[in-house]
Amino acid sequence: MYSHVAQQLEEVRRTIPEGVALVAVSKFHPVEALRIAYESGQRRFGESRVQELLAKIPQMPDDVEWHFIGHLQSNKVRSLIGKVSLIESVDTERLLELIDKESARAGVVSRVLLQLHVAQEETKFGFSVQEVIDYFANRRYETLQATHICGLMGMATNTDDEARITADFAAIKHCYDAIRNEAGTELRGFDILSMGMSDDRDIAIAQGSNMVRVGTAIFGAREY
Repeated sequence: MYSHVAQQLEEVRRTIPEGVALVAVSKFHPVEALRIAYESGQRRFGESRVQELLAKIPQMPDDVEWHFIGHLQSNKVRSLIGKVSLIESVDTERLLELIDKESARAGVVSRVLLQLHVAQEETKFGFSVQEVIDYFANRRYETLQATHICGLMGMATNTDDEARITADFAAIKHCYDAIRNEAGTELRGFDILSMGMSDDRDIAIAQGSNMVRVGTAIFGAREY
């Protein structure tokens, strides 16, 4: 039933240059489909709902690298801590502080990306560019005890206008570069720029993305 997954995964891989990580966005897809992708060599999977993620983890091999990519509610933080390799969608400083507190309590270090909001849509979450720049300029990351900020994640406006999409990704990359240049060697391991999905990954990669989140092009339409 899911035999198309292996072929489509291989087709996606051929479009992604060396040095760009692929996160297979498996949200809303059954474990059977994930297993086929796993058997084809895929190890990074992205989920957007805590409950669905926690249900899938024990059904998949231990070496899967789980990424949480959805809007994370405060009341779900504790149950997520220690279960994922990377939380890509930290969209407020308050959430970042809560992740840090719960990570310290659990005795683990959580790896996160800060989600940047540059898209021309109110429905998307994230820090503004100025908020992120101020956060690093004022070195507030130094207060974190059990959280490692590994980079930025962002989405482009949902549009067919390639100029708009390119401008959005360029803005995220500019912010990423500004932080790296400002913080220099003091901000170790700030090296992930997660941009691009099934429809706009080529543009994102051209603008400097080194991690893409691809779901539909691998698994097909979502099964709600």
